[in-house]
Amino acid sequence: MTLFLASVTGTDEALTALAHGADIIDLKDVSTHVLAGRPIADVCAVVEAVAGRRPVSAVAGMPGMTARDMAAAADAVAAAGADFVKLALPPGPQAAETVRGLAALAKRVKVVGVLFADMERDNMERDDTLVALMAQCGFYGVMLDTACKDGGRLLDHMDIAALSRFAAAARAHGLAAGLAGSLEAPDIPRLLLLAPDILGFRGALCVGGRDGRIEPAAVTLIRQLIPTARGRTPASTVSAFAPATRQPRGKEAATDRLFVHDFVLPVRIGAYVREHARTQLVRFNVDACVARAAHATDMRDVLSYDLITDGIRIITAGEHIALVEDLAERIAAFVLAYPQVVDVTIRIEKLEIGPGSVGIEIIRRRPPEVAKVHHLFPAALGGVRAAE
Repeated sequence: MTLFLASVTGTDEALTALAHGADIIDLKDVSTHVLAGRPIADVCAVVEAVAGRRPVSAVAGMPGMTARDMAAAADAVAAAGADFVKLALPPGPQAAETVRGLAALAKRVKVVGVLFADMERDNMERDDTLVALMAQCGFYGVMLDTACKDGGRLLDHMDIAALSRFAAAARAHGLAAGLAGSLEAPDIPRLLLLAPDILGFRGALCVGGRDGRIEPAAVTLIRQLIPTARGRTPASTVSAFAPATRQPRGKEAATDRLFVHDFVLPVRIGAYVREHARTQLVRFNVDACVARAAHATDMRDVLSYDLITDGIRIITAGEHIALVEDLAERIAAFVLAYPQVVDVTIRIEKLEIGPGSVGIEIIRRRPPEVAKVHHLFPAALGGVRAAE
């Protein structure tokens, strides 16, 4: 289950987020463009106002503090009653020192280390080492965020395949995986493919951006796009992803054709030994016949082309694929996992084999009675489950 974390600045916003379905109330200072905490008195006030109805998260300290001072700040936040303590891990060797300094606190409270996709994002080996160290020190989870809040969204800095690797690495070490960073409502269906444990929001909840006030309607929209415990299907991987259902009006529904054309990626593919040594450019064309909702559509009804391109990226980012036929079947299975898809045509071309292109085109269908209109991400059905 993916939990909806709403970042707030005080008790008024905390109560708004609580009333409109946030799973975790997260207190932080939004007046700066770094991840920074609020005064301890504010933490106490929010904890008192929420009164145990949802877990409270609070940011401890701020970047630039020494490892000793960060540990002291985190301990103060925990003593104020926060269920989760979040802290920014600085770039460089000080990050490991900071993590080790929080091992004792991690035995008493859920500690979440925050890494930044727009800082040292090419140094994945460092991040992998830190994730492993957080697990050894008893951290609850690790979150990937953006340090510069006016420098683009998380998906502007890391593509879906890289985010998938991050989430998988966290899970492999027994850590909860969180994603944040100027996320918007249309990002939610894409990130749900990765089954993150937490999705964090601030700007998308506010009027006038992250520095504005939280708007109830915006909180409700985000809540409706993230399945709750009662509305979620048990899917967690690209190959098995199957959205929750909603019955259409009448037996037949009109259809639309969703397409992705001339999508080119470097892919590790081919049966020859020489093809194992490098990637080669592959072009994808996907046409999906999709049953249309019988009412005015909103984001919960839309099968986005982003989901198709993200699925292709994740599938091709795995192991070497020997046969183009196998790759086509995997993509077809992924697209047909969305129950409103009636049929799909997959055309894959290897572009570096000779003077032209070679490849395969397949058409896969489901029985008409199975293809129905569905909400991809159903609204909250009343009540939200708190983090365990």
